Amino acid sequence: MNENRGAKGAFKASDLTYIAFGAAIIAVCSYISVPASIPFTMQTFAVFFVLSALGGKRGTLSVVLYIALGAAGLPVFAGFTSGIGVLFGDTGGYIVGFVFTGIIYRLLVGAFGKKLWAEVTALLLGLAVLYAFGTVWYVVFYAGGSGAVGLAAAFMRCVAPFVLPDLLKLATALVLARRVSPLIKA
Repeated sequence: MNENRGAKGAFKASDLTYIAFGAAIIAVCSYISVPASIPFTMQTFAVFFVLSALGGKRGTLSVVLYIALGAAGLPVFAGFTSGIGVLFGDTGGYIVGFVFTGIIYRLLVGAFGKKLWAEVTALLLGLAVLYAFGTVWYVVFYAGGSGAVGLAAAFMRCVAPFVLPDLLKLATALVLARRVSPLIKA
């Protein structure tokens, strides 16, 4: 039996605490808006940080909890918004896409270990899937509500302005998580 778990697959209180804390970090970072020509939040930074600091399983569950809290009506999404309407809105696919980032991170780091190259690869691949999923979601929901928009136009509007900031957030999150990870109980 794994010493970190009571019954097989059961979580310890510390796991649940870390998962809740991870969701809280994502929520707080979603409130932080960095002014730019197109403002961006620190939400993606938090997802990267939580995955790297807490590990794939606890990190992904933190993302799921964050989304569930927002869906239930707690104002945890960017701009202090919440609800199913946000998730099923034109940018909700990017929020849901965080789960895919977590799953990809867990699979790759689980297979190759917590080596820097594995984490970077997992987070970059997760970010690419998040962008793809969110952009397709945007096209479908935007077309349904406001008129047709093509994938290229959606990419230029919803992804291109955020690539560089997201890469900077990814690098910063990994540096900070590598400092914090040794302090977190397995």
